[in-house]
Amino acid sequence: MQGVPALLKLFDEYSIQSSFFFATGPDKSGQLIGRAFQPWYRDLDLVPRFYGVLLPPPLNYQRAVETMRSVAAAGHETGILCHDRSQWLSRIAHADEQWTRQELNSAINAYEYIFGDKPKSIAAAGWQVNPHLLKLEQMHGFNYACDVRGRTAFFPVLQQVESRCPQLPTTLPTLNDLLITGGEVTPENVHEYLYAESQHILPQGHVYSCDAEMEGMAYLPLMEKLIVMWKGMQGGIQPLNQFIEEEDLPNLAKHQVGWAPDQSGKIYFATQSVKLGD
Repeated sequence: MQGVPALLKLFDEYSIQSSFFFATGPDKSGQLIGRAFQPWYRDLDLVPRFYGVLLPPPLNYQRAVETMRSVAAAGHETGILCHDRSQWLSRIAHADEQWTRQELNSAINAYEYIFGDKPKSIAAAGWQVNPHLLKLEQMHGFNYACDVRGRTAFFPVLQQVESRCPQLPTTLPTLNDLLITGGEVTPENVHEYLYAESQHILPQGHVYSCDAEMEGMAYLPLMEKLIVMWKGMQGGIQPLNQFIEEEDLPNLAKHQVGWAPDQSGKIYFATQSVKLGD
């Protein structure tokens, strides 16, 4: 939550609306997979690095609740990532239906307590999903999910499970994707590479996933540079729910969801280009 207030202030300065997705459970930053190799990890304060490992999760839930509510009060869209982020990243890909349902219900219930209403959107933490999640997203009536990486909006199919909850995939690389490549990409010029990627025209535009622990902290100046450049593009910057209001959802294609590695070797879910029959 450290970077959220800074992002809110930045978005307000440039009069833009965004979509925020929250992990609703306790902070276990110390248990996150590959944490020491993530660029955001070195920017955390010392204490959060040990949450869930040498220290218990922080108990100041009210401060987190107030921060989350301030996002909605500022007019931004809110949704859920998961409940326990460390557990989600380590278990969801191969979890059974019961565990997936319990974890999702925990996130939904916590969100409803905080905001007084059920979430209308979800963006699975780490782009990690399973077939049970896709089925449950349709059952809960989410307006959309942003669970995977891909190139265009679609209805997902995974292991014989078809969902009518549309997926709006992340289309652009993250800061971490680019920074771990090394070479010519540096923290000083990574925004230029991101902007160049966003110039590749896609039918429904691009979706960028930022992390409050990165873009809201050490990389806040970079985020401002991107906002300035992206605001000048046709269509500007919009929250994801704006897409849902404008798109002809019943005519979206079905696409198979499968495994794919990113440049670090980590596995995430991505849409394949094959179009399935109706």
